[in-house]
Amino acid sequence: MTTLLIFGLGYSSVATVRAANGRYQRIVATVRSPERAAALTAQGIEGQPVTVLPFDGTSLSPELAAAIAEAGHVLVSAPPDETGDPVLKTCRTALTARKPDAIAYLSTVGVYGDHQGGWVDETTPPKPVSPRSVERLEAEAAWTALGKATGVPVALLRLSGIYGPGNNALVNLRRGTARRIIKPGQVFNRIHVDDIAAAVLAAFDKRYDGVVNVTDDEPSPAQDVVSYAAGLLGVPVPPDIPIDQAGLSPMGLSFYGECKRVSNERLKGELSVKLLHPNFRMALRALAAGGDGQAHR
Repeated sequence: MTTLLIFGLGYSSVATVRAANGRYQRIVATVRSPERAAALTAQGIEGQPVTVLPFDGTSLSPELAAAIAEAGHVLVSAPPDETGDPVLKTCRTALTARKPDAIAYLSTVGVYGDHQGGWVDETTPPKPVSPRSVERLEAEAAWTALGKATGVPVALLRLSGIYGPGNNALVNLRRGTARRIIKPGQVFNRIHVDDIAAAVLAAFDKRYDGVVNVTDDEPSPAQDVVSYAAGLLGVPVPPDIPIDQAGLSPMGLSFYGECKRVSNERLKGELSVKLLHPNFRMALRALAAGGDGQAHR
């Protein structure tokens, strides 16, 4: 067993803590707020003791430097911005000196850009459109360069649309926020957060170096997910809303401006991940059975 260090304790990295139960002697994670760091350290994460440290991306504290020095596995879930990757800006020297056994970086399939519904895989040249996807691709390159310079394997895990407990169409329907926005021909891949955690741990186990798409088996229209969830809950299906009448924000419009089908063959083959939720129907049924969205049959 070893120490797991997580930069950016969020939805996906909390799922990784949950899945890693018993695998590590120590888990250290970062959040931006000192107050939140203290509260999370006191209460634990997913029933496990986790040392949570404040990190705002601008300075390296002695406590975080010590955590880097003992980390065997490093999960980077903190997003970049227009100035670059916050972890590399402040922790590059410490990481280079420590040389952890493996690094996993959570990126996005958004780096592929728009392919008008065509299939993409890890050999497809990226052509990001949105600024946030451009920043992700630049961060991928920077982490890859660190890995090559140090000999540390860096797994670039490109995630599709993330959902899971507390964050799914069942919950949105109960909140009254679910909408069936219609854009003909539009499909999205998605990935359950527990399958993200499985991919992270598999990348560490295999000391994987390179790009892996972390996505489900079935790219589907977003409105189909809402309809299926409504059926599970026994509530009316929300009305169709043409995309030009949906009043989407610029970010929302950019999301619908990209259409592609993302292959997960490398995830299932080279990482040997058996998806717990290979499509949205299986996932929503499991979430409903667990009470998410106060589902009933």
